[in-house]
Amino acid sequence: MTGLTGVAVLRGLALSASLLGFAAQAPLLAQSLPSPFVQTLALEASQEEAVAAFYRDNAYHTLWTGAAERDVERRTALFAALSRAADHGLPVGRYDATRLAAMLAAAQTEGDRARAEVALTRAYLAYARDLSSGATDPKAVDSGIVREITRPDAARLLAQMQTRDPAEVLQALVPASPDYTRLMRSKLALEASLAQGGWGQVVRAESLAPGEAGDNVVVLRDRLIAMGYLSRSASRSYDPAIQAAVQRFQLDHGLTADGKAGAATLAALNVAPQERLKSVIVAMERLRWMHDTPLGDRHIWVNIPDFTSKIIDQGRVTFETRAVVGKNVPAQRTPEFSDMMAHMVINPSWGVPRSIIVSEYLPLLQRNPNAVSHLQVIDNRGRVVPRGAVNFAGYSARSFPFGLRQPPSDSNALGLVKFMFPNKHNIYLHDTPAKNLFSHEVRAYSHGCIRLADPFDFAYALLALQSEDPQGDFERHLKTGKETTVKLEQKVPVHLVYFTAWPGAKGQMTYRDDIYDRDAKLFQALEAAGVVLPVVQG
Repeated sequence: MTGLTGVAVLRGLALSASLLGFAAQAPLLAQSLPSPFVQTLALEASQEEAVAAFYRDNAYHTLWTGAAERDVERRTALFAALSRAADHGLPVGRYDATRLAAMLAAAQTEGDRARAEVALTRAYLAYARDLSSGATDPKAVDSGIVREITRPDAARLLAQMQTRDPAEVLQALVPASPDYTRLMRSKLALEASLAQGGWGQVVRAESLAPGEAGDNVVVLRDRLIAMGYLSRSASRSYDPAIQAAVQRFQLDHGLTADGKAGAATLAALNVAPQERLKSVIVAMERLRWMHDTPLGDRHIWVNIPDFTSKIIDQGRVTFETRAVVGKNVPAQRTPEFSDMMAHMVINPSWGVPRSIIVSEYLPLLQRNPNAVSHLQVIDNRGRVVPRGAVNFAGYSARSFPFGLRQPPSDSNALGLVKFMFPNKHNIYLHDTPAKNLFSHEVRAYSHGCIRLADPFDFAYALLALQSEDPQGDFERHLKTGKETTVKLEQKVPVHLVYFTAWPGAKGQMTYRDDIYDRDAKLFQALEAAGVVLPVVQG
């Protein structure tokens, strides 16, 4: 019946009966015709093959709109779930529970009920898809977000709703990560704060320091109280309690915790709660994208805007180091993806990426063939080519046939060790001779790879699972000065992520700057899908 209207079916059957001279059998034919409900249901469901197949294979029995107890349970559970969709930062209008309820209430005919049946199914599938794997497409948001996501199978979702407890099916769609729950709790708290008027006035001063007093200090005090960093106080001076509150705030925002409200600290303090709410909502969406990505009992977590790399074992951070990430320019931003770390290379040589060769080094070599003397010129078979044998000026960026390589050394751009998770983006973690960069609060300086402040300790932590003397084994390879590959007996998942809002160790929310503007783009995509922020009261 799919694709045919009920009228067309009736006319077709009547005409066939007339032509064949079977008019006497018309009562029998009428008895065998599908009901108006089935006709309309088949037509409405035909727009999506998975939905059409489900109803066809189940003899057009209802999931939601029948009088049976199971139908009542399903639609009750679905409406309850949809009523909480906003709590997850989802586009509520995409499911439109109000319209669905109105359709059910206004249904007068079997056709009306069939249309409501399919509308409920579509809402369920859309909600299930969005909640379990994200309401947006990461690749459409930003080219640097290359995370692969898996969408839930519609046939499986419908079969589960048919055969299992509906409330349990809907609850299972929620990302299981405890951090997702913490983010949602923070979202609700921010919305409650907005409903009460937000965090009050912004601090207009250029800077404030312990010992100062006056109206600006009062505004700072009140804002810290509203944000939960300070207990109620009547103090008009920048006293030790305010200084300690500022330090806690600084730690939660990746700032130097000196207790002074300088320009960077005041800029972070003055960020509106609506902006923090956006950060939390997009963080929830990013976790939904990762629903089908196994983190691993042991995994490496590199949060790009936090400028850190961590080893996490059984949910606990067992090692952490500062990191340098890609510059905020189109070709050098560190991408977001997950892969498996397979080995480390001690005393690595640096094969200069083609993009760097032609954009940075070839112009130098064309002006002076002896430039960048620390780099070897190599042919396509890896052999060193004497510079005097190459006419650099005779090549363009497209035609230059050689590579550049820096041999192992203390001054090697990769330092003395690199950590490899082979990927098409040519991204890895590594040491660096530029140690001074790790003292900066904002550490976006690389061409895309992640530089580690404590690479040796990172190596020891990785080798500890396969060596009784990880430090000794590492240093023996290091002392040879030779390039040596050490395989990890157990590959370690690596997750390059981008969270500007993330639960801290004590459950509090921590925030970072949106260094690549990816969060801004993602929230725009969520708004386009129908996500709406609450209106500020007051």
